Formats: sequence, C-alpha cells, structure tokens
Amino acid sequence: MELLINRDIIIVGQQPWDTPIGSNCKDLALEFSRNNRVLYVNAPLDRKTSVLKRKELSVKKRLRIIQGREESLGTVSENLWVYYPEIITESINWIPIPSLFRAMNRLNSVRFARSIQKAADKLGFENTILFNDNDIFRSYHLKELLKPSLSIYYSRDNVVATPYWKRHGSYMEPELIATSDLCVANSVYLANYCRRYNHRSFYVGQGCDFSLFKNADSLEIPNDLANVKRPVLGYVGALLSMRLDEQILLFLARERPGWSIVLVGPQDDDFQKSPLHQLSNVFFLGSKKPETLAGYISGFDLCLNPQAVNPLTIGNYPRKIDEYLAMGKPVLATATEAMEIFSDHVYLAGKKEDYPSLADKALAEDSKVLASKRMAFAASHTWEDSAYAIYAAIATIEGSMGGWRTEECATK
Repeated sequence: MELLINRDIIIVGQQPWDTPIGSNCKDLALEFSRNNRVLYVNAPLDRKTSVLKRKELSVKKRLRIIQGREESLGTVSENLWVYYPEIITESINWIPIPSLFRAMNRLNSVRFARSIQKAADKLGFENTILFNDNDIFRSYHLKELLKPSLSIYYSRDNVVATPYWKRHGSYMEPELIATSDLCVANSVYLANYCRRYNHRSFYVGQGCDFSLFKNADSLEIPNDLANVKRPVLGYVGALLSMRLDEQILLFLARERPGWSIVLVGPQDDDFQKSPLHQLSNVFFLGSKKPETLAGYISGFDLCLNPQAVNPLTIGNYPRKIDEYLAMGKPVLATATEAMEIFSDHVYLAGKKEDYPSLADKALAEDSKVLASKRMAFAASHTWEDSAYAIYAAIATIEGSMGGWRTEECATK
C-alpha cells in the first residue's frame, strides 16, 4: 500500500470543524494528519447568515474572529490546524443569471483564497495538495488562485440534486470536476458520475467510526424498546421524506401486522403527518443521543434502510449500513448502485413488494456465523483504508505528472 508522507494538505469543504454531526472530511483530516501537515479550512461566514443567525454561538465565534477579538488559527494536534477565515462572503445563490453569479462568485473566491493563503503562509505550507470536499462555489477558483501542486475533488454526496445547489451547481460542478487533477468518491455511483467529466476519477470507499457500535450482546436494550413485541424491525436515523420511502414502511407494516416496526430519529413534516402514525405496529421513538443508538440497534431483530430512490439518494454511501453490520445484525435495504458493494451481506429489495418476503428470509437465516461475517465486513471499512485508497490515487496521478512523493508501506 502507498503511504503519503510529509506533504502539506489544505482541506476545504462544506462542513465546519465545529459541526455537531459526523463528518467524512473531519475523519479524513485526522487520518491525513498522521503523516502529513493538514490545514482544515472552515467555510467562511456569509452575509445572510451573519445577520439572520447572529445569535447562534458558532456565528458569534466567527464574528469575533473577523473583528480580530479571537484567534483565527487553532491547533488540533501536532500536524493538524483549523482555520476560521477572517472574511464575510456575499450571499449570492439567489442570483438567477449565470454570468452575474459567476462574476460575484469569483469575487468571493478571491477573498476566500487570500484568507486561506494567509493562514498557509503563517504555517509555512509549500507544494500543497488542495482537497475539496464537495465545495462547488466558494472553492471553484481555488486551484487557479492557490496554485497547489495537486487539486483533488472529493465527491461524497449528489448535492446538485438539492434546490440550493442545483441552480448553479448543475453546470459548475461538472466544470470543477473536469479541471481538478483528480477526483475521488465514496460510492461507486459518484465515482462513475465524476468519470463522465474526468477520467482521473477513483472510488475510495468510506470509513466508519465503530467505537459506539459494537458488543451488541452486552448492551442493555432501552426501556422504550424492551417491551415492544417481537420480531422488531428497526431503523435509526433522521426520518426525512426526501431520503426514506414512506410507502415501503406502510406496505411492510400492513403485510406483516404481527411484527413491530420501530423508527428511532427526528421526523420531518411529511413523516409527522404520515398514516404510519395510525398503525398499531409502528412505533416512533423520537430523537436519541448518539451514544444510546447502539442500544436500540441491539434490540432490533432486523435493521432496515428503506431508502427512497431519487437523484439525491441514489449515489449516497449509506454509513448506517456499516453501523448495523458492525453489530452483526441482519439488514434489509433498498437496492441501489451504491449498495452493490454490500450485496453479499445485505438483503436488497428492488421494490417495496420485495420487502416482506426478504424480511422473512433474513429472520429465518440469521445465525452467529452470518453475524460474524457481517461484523468482519463492516470492520474492513475504516478511514485508514479510505485514506490509503486516496493515497494510491494520488500516487497514480503524481507518477504520471512526474511528482511522485509517496513511499511504499508494506503493512499498515
């Protein structure tokens, strides 16, 4: 395997370091920093947010930094720094005319690049690798402005399927992919999408933090689940109509009225109005603290991922599948191109009518042997493995560019 060492890496993206939710980019930054220096750049504060959300703690912090009342560059570890840009960018996504949007976006990019360069110079960064985590607009011009030795576009979500990104991202993301030195993606679907515009595109897999999802047999089942009638088919995660197919759950609940379907997570407006609430064998348990989720999964006889298939979801890597498998649980999910890598360990349904019979099969076939195989498969999806796949892609491209700077690593 290839190990990238002694490089300076600048990471830009959509998720700030102080996000309360999990972040692929943060996990990769930590992995990169084992052997390289990493500058993690938070997204700059935009004008609209600075006004409408000025009372939020994260916005207050950014305003203090812009005003010079707080340091913009912080140390996470010996090789990892987090930077809060000392600028406010203009809120421009409402502009309907592409030419005007492009002009304003370039001004934002210039401000952003100057701010990043200031931090990079302070740290003495040279010969940098620019790693762009799905940041289409702000980072569109950074390759040109920062002049990194290598620019990488990381595709981990089909963001242009959402209204905010679709207006201008539908034409700008393909351009950004095409002009990047290489692209890496966490799902096969997204890698194939990137390959349409840049043949230097690679599937690099996905890591998962399993620290909270293990030892299923030793966990205590939460009180609000303990007395639910078995078998229990469960889902853990946000209940969002754009990502989950309500019709699958309704069909399954009606076809198997003697089974219990348990849904753990916050609901959007559509799910709050769903007829699922009228069914006696469907249980909505609400939001739970992250550290308690494994207890709920341990109480499921079968884990579900009834994903809606649409442009937003079809390419997503389903991290929750790894979490389910890490606990040895049988899993039933909707078949998509991104789910193909799980086909040996997950029951995949092509349509809602397949769910009841596949659920029957999953419950009947479950065994300790299969549970062990599921756990072993999930354990192979680490951030270290994903980082090594990225290093291999870098080695391939830099080798062809005459910039080879990796070392062979026989073992991890």
